[in-house]
Amino acid sequence: MCSLALWSLMRDVTAQFTMDDAVLHPGYRPEEGSDEEGLWRMMDRAEGNLQLSRFVVRDPQLNEFISDMICRLGKDYCPDIRAYVVRTPYFNASMAPNGMMQIWTGLLLRCSDEAQLAAIVGHEMGHYIHRHSIQRFRDVRNKAGLSAFLGLGLAAAGAGWAGNITDLALTASIFSFSREQEREADSVGLEIMARAGYTPVAAHEVWQQLLAEQEVSTADRTQNVMFASHPAPEERLVTLREQAELLDGERGERGYERFRESLAGVRQQIVDDELRLRQYGRSEVVFDRLIAQSPKDGLLWYAKGEVYRKRAEPGDLKRALDAYQTALDTDSAPPETYRSIVLVELKQGNKAKARSTLDLYLEKYPEAADADSLQMLFY
Repeated sequence: MCSLALWSLMRDVTAQFTMDDAVLHPGYRPEEGSDEEGLWRMMDRAEGNLQLSRFVVRDPQLNEFISDMICRLGKDYCPDIRAYVVRTPYFNASMAPNGMMQIWTGLLLRCSDEAQLAAIVGHEMGHYIHRHSIQRFRDVRNKAGLSAFLGLGLAAAGAGWAGNITDLALTASIFSFSREQEREADSVGLEIMARAGYTPVAAHEVWQQLLAEQEVSTADRTQNVMFASHPAPEERLVTLREQAELLDGERGERGYERFRESLAGVRQQIVDDELRLRQYGRSEVVFDRLIAQSPKDGLLWYAKGEVYRKRAEPGDLKRALDAYQTALDTDSAPPETYRSIVLVELKQGNKAKARSTLDLYLEKYPEAADADSLQMLFY
């Protein structure tokens, strides 16, 4: 079957370049039997598998928010684009040629407001509208040869979507566009978001924030999916800022409250996933930036305390306790804050303080699932 699909995609290639560089129009479907139609079919199969994946976030409030944003940005393209929020704690989004968009939860954590998310979504729409995927597909096929092309096709078919997150990342990486395509998508995305009424300067801010994270990350920049194929972030900062100024960059909506409300059902999960990466320097930068925007957010203070507790460098345990207390001084600290204080106090040998905190925890949350395991620590 792979051989047949390969033959179908490769036949009559030269006859199919007549309209490939044209802008995609709303409602477009590729010509039957063309290599572009074959690519769409592979992406349709991948999308079918993605729909069954346990990594897809199915929170109704968040998905409605994303859908409304896409329709606001895409207007006539709205019926052609299906967005999936995927539980993956990295900064990324991708757009397949058949209209399948992925938005990873690590990106949602790093956006400060709706306008910043709109900048990324608009960028991905730029790839879609200008048909970058089929251009990239042909370039890879023609330059890499038959074996690489076959591997590309198998990855695009989505094997393992439902259970293996590395396959998900592999499929997303198929559409690792050229730097020129990324620059074009940046420009188109800025125009799309500005026309929809969002603040254009938000696009520049996203990359400024990501660069600040990268400077303290222990991961090599070349291993970052967003840095690997995109223009250098330093170049991007300058270009996006200049282009935003031409579009009256400060004017427009930020949509902070709408964005925050849309994440209400998933924020705890997204924060916990970030902490599991054990990239503590990077996570500290993320949480510090978000706390500066929302200084009374108990979940963020708890998360900052967790960074210190898990990192456990000199002075970190005291910093953790200070952060936990700040969380408790708000009205939004998660119950786990008490549990973490118990663990830190025990680690420092303060058994009496740990005991009193545990008693308070159980008084407030008598049905806590970890009650028995915490009690065992005192035997």
